[in-house]
Amino acid sequence: MSGLQLYLILGAAVFLLGLHGLLMTTDSIRRLIAVNLMGAGIFLIMVALAGRISPPDPVLHALVVTGLVVAISATAFALRLITAAARVDSGQSAVPDKASRLASKSESDVAEDSRP
Repeated sequence: MSGLQLYLILGAAVFLLGLHGLLMTTDSIRRLIAVNLMGAGIFLIMVALAGRISPPDPVLHALVVTGLVVAISATAFALRLITAAARVDSGQSAVPDKASRLASKSESDVAEDSRP
């Protein structure tokens, strides 16, 4: 078994592990982790395919680096959406207003804010 075949099989296994997690769980955070695993599997396959020729293909490497940046940004956005949805489900406001922030402050903090 060559190194290319090993990385292709490993990438496919990581992708299938993520797909299994995505289909079998209902927790939002775990589903997000499963989607990230699927992306990691795809990136691993792309890097393995880039190395199949003698000078490695720089286009696939550039796509993987760009994909990593997009995946990190999408994960951060998805985590924010998940936390906002959890707040709404628990009965809290998704975006706290000024009155609720002031209510959570101590009286001395409110007095300091009211001084000119």
